[in-house]
Amino acid sequence: MADRVLRGSRLGAVSYETDRDHDLAPRRLVQYRTDNGEIFDIPFADEAEIPGTWPCKNGMEGKLLEGAAPEEKKGKPPRTHWDMLLERRSEAELEVLLTERLDLLKQRRRGGTA
Repeated sequence: MADRVLRGSRLGAVSYETDRDHDLAPRRLVQYRTDNGEIFDIPFADEAEIPGTWPCKNGMEGKLLEGAAPEEKKGKPPRTHWDMLLERRSEAELEVLLTERLDLLKQRRRGGTA
């Protein structure tokens, strides 16, 4: 009979514990404003580092209202496929490979049509 109680109860998806005896982590609300003037609040933990911008539900980027925004960390620029290719081969080597491949394509076309 006990197994009938759990049938169809989304076991694992829903917690049956109550929040009565649990203390939540200390939080603070931080306000952001978008360029169109919409203000929205985001809850953060007290010890969390607050970002200077946050995406809004309307798709715009909100800027921090109170306090100074932290300096953005300078990251490495993204590497493109061309950058990674140049790490392995010089442009002269690539030019030789290109001419070889073009010659092979030309031979196939001549061989297929003749």
